[in-house]
Amino acid sequence: MQRKLIGHAGAIGLLFWLGSAAAQPVPDTAPPLHGLPNYPVPAQQRERAQQAAQQGVPVSELAAGAPSRYEVRKGDTLWRIAGLYLKRPWNWPDLWGMNLQRIRNPHWIFPGQVLVLTISGGRAMLSLQGSGEIPTVRLRPGVRYEALPPPGIPTLNPQIIGPYLTRPLLVEPSQLDRSPRIVALSQGHVMLAPGDYAYVRGDVGHTTDFDVYRPARALRNPRTHKIVAYESDYIGKVRVVHGPQGKDGVSTVSELTMNREMVVGDLLIARPPSQALNFTPQAPKQPMHGDIISIYGDLQMAGKDSVVAIDLGSAEGLQPGDVLAIMKRPREVVDPTAEGRPEIEIPARHEGVLMVFRTFQHVSFGLVLSARTEVQVADQVTQP
Repeated sequence: MQRKLIGHAGAIGLLFWLGSAAAQPVPDTAPPLHGLPNYPVPAQQRERAQQAAQQGVPVSELAAGAPSRYEVRKGDTLWRIAGLYLKRPWNWPDLWGMNLQRIRNPHWIFPGQVLVLTISGGRAMLSLQGSGEIPTVRLRPGVRYEALPPPGIPTLNPQIIGPYLTRPLLVEPSQLDRSPRIVALSQGHVMLAPGDYAYVRGDVGHTTDFDVYRPARALRNPRTHKIVAYESDYIGKVRVVHGPQGKDGVSTVSELTMNREMVVGDLLIARPPSQALNFTPQAPKQPMHGDIISIYGDLQMAGKDSVVAIDLGSAEGLQPGDVLAIMKRPREVVDPTAEGRPEIEIPARHEGVLMVFRTFQHVSFGLVLSARTEVQVADQVTQP
């Protein structure tokens, strides 16, 4: 029998195939090939790709040292390959647009395929070496094979950002006020033991499973000193076994898992929905001006692959995949060489780039993708 292999690492969320400058319209959605993820492409990125199909990609937009030949390999990320070819990696739809007819969805590229860069007439073209077909392997009776892992290599390293997608970690003041909280334990107990029940006051709605957290350090805007959010300590998980009862509407919960002891006062929050890792880089749709308010891991400074919190969120129009520039804010220094030692302003300096991968209402998590020097709390973030 024959079996079409998708590749040991699955499909990478990127479409850097140039080669056909044909600018025929393509549908916004396309039926998936067998076994391939059919992740949607945002309209804004599709429109940019269609524009690039008409105009091409100027050589001036290529990154310095863009390789003439590159073989996609296991462990690649969208951002890494984008950075190999573009000065502005978040503009990857420019490259996809050169081959819209051949590639129906920008999440279908595979380890082992080879990208070839050619330049002509001041325009860059990236094509796929050979036929570009996924290799077919013939399996004979008695040959042992293993199931392929799930397709789709994410934009960012899931080992770094995974925990930040599945747990609260940041709690905004408005959420703090409305979260159900543990008000009592079994009689005579000061902490929840396995198999015990805890009693919760607050609206649990129709949710059955909750994360338990404890507010920790307050995160403040570095300029206004207003509390933007609280870092929270993840305690464990509980399940509602009896809904609100009695005149005070107290619910009963039991412990599912516990990282630390649960005590009276700990708060409950519904587990966030699973978030896919298939988001793609893009510039924000509107101007952004915010600040880094926290660096995770008890660090004073951040570098590449550090996770930071910023004081912008979905309410400000930020969404996962948005790329922001990191700026050292302007500062005043004394000029010791001038008469009177006047104060002068040192202008803002571009420091690096981060990508937002999870948003709350007014705060977000971002992963530092590049940094020239150390990134610190109070550094600014703006559109790239």
